[in-house]
Amino acid sequence: MKHPIVMWAEVGLLVACGWALFGFANGPVGIISMPFLWFLAHWTCPIVLAGTYFHFGVHLYWVMATNAAIYAVVGLGVESLREQLSPAK
Repeated sequence: MKHPIVMWAEVGLLVACGWALFGFANGPVGIISMPFLWFLAHWTCPIVLAGTYFHFGVHLYWVMATNAAIYAVVGLGVESLREQLSPAK
C-alpha cells in the first residue's frame, strides 16, 4: 500500500456511487421503505445523515466528494493510529 489515504478516499467514493446506483435503480421510496438499508445509508454516507437532520438536499456530485473527503479524514486518523501502535522496526 503506497498511498493508504487515497485508498480510503476511493472507498468513500465507491460507497457513494453504490448508493447512487441503488437509488437510481429503486427510486427514493425504495430505500426509505427498507429501514435497515436506510440506517446503513446514514452511517456509510454521513452527508445523508446531515441532510436528513438539517432538512436540506445535496447534489449527487457533492455527496460523492464529501463522502470521499470524510473517508479520507477517517483514514488519516486510522492510519496515524495504526502507525503509532505498531511495533518499532
